[in-house]
Amino acid sequence: MHRLIQHLATTLLTFAVLFTGSAGAQADLVERFRSIDRGSSWQLVSAEIVNFQTFHTQGMTRVGDAFFMSSVEIVVRTERYPELRDGLDRTAGEGMGHLFKFDLDGNLLASITLAEGDMYHPGGIDYDDRYIWVPVAEYRPNSASVIYRVDPDTMEATAVFRFPDHIGGIVHNPDDGTLHGVSWGSRRLYTWDLDGDIVVNADADPESLRTLNTQHYIDYQDCQYVGDARMLCSGLTNYRMDAESPVFPLGGLELVDLRSGLPIHQVPVRLYTQGENRRVLTQNPFFVETSDAGLRVYFVPEDDTSHLFVYDVEVR
Repeated sequence: MHRLIQHLATTLLTFAVLFTGSAGAQADLVERFRSIDRGSSWQLVSAEIVNFQTFHTQGMTRVGDAFFMSSVEIVVRTERYPELRDGLDRTAGEGMGHLFKFDLDGNLLASITLAEGDMYHPGGIDYDDRYIWVPVAEYRPNSASVIYRVDPDTMEATAVFRFPDHIGGIVHNPDDGTLHGVSWGSRRLYTWDLDGDIVVNADADPESLRTLNTQHYIDYQDCQYVGDARMLCSGLTNYRMDAESPVFPLGGLELVDLRSGLPIHQVPVRLYTQGENRRVLTQNPFFVETSDAGLRVYFVPEDDTSHLFVYDVEVR
């Protein structure tokens, strides 16, 4: 009995240390992010080629020494309707969703496909120290989604619930047992309640679960939970001076309070890929962690043939 009590005490202490360490790391990350601004220095650390076809990249997270990235393979492109049909502005198209696991050198370790009927477009993803959460939606606004959780070790995917809107990104707040999703263009922010592994209000009126996004300069593409009911999101919006002017993509990172849906700290990101098809680095997948310099940020903005861009941001 004495040995059993000792074993239980050691186990509880281990969990407490891990929890405290994780919470402390998240708090440090948030504090560092809130200290950077548009004048902060971004230094390129590396730009490794990703050694497999990536299709149209969407969301990214890190588990140990591996990255997980969602992507959509487009087989038949959507086509616009001349007018709305049942609230939809385009055809469903055809495609396949992917979740890739790869190492820091860009080598593919494993992959799975994720799709259900017209729902084949994975969005931004998040890891909660147990599962990777992946929304897979129809490739059109105001449509439908299925939310998966994926075991990062076995790559086994489980459909958790379905929802009558396009969910383009999701995070899990394990501190209070809630899931948070963003709609197409992140104009609507949703909150669901978890009881263990069950979403208890998945069938509730969607309007009762949503908060309208009050910021409009970027659309969130990928988000990660960073503790204390906050998520850090990357995104962009394409702007034009007028109808004849070229598109100017403006990217940014944003810290969001999940309780109110309001932005806490916003930072524009003026970093672009090189070559003919230049893209702002915050176009879709990203991941942030602390570094000796302050923050280390990973991006994979390119389609099909991609690079893993790694930048250090100096904290003032």
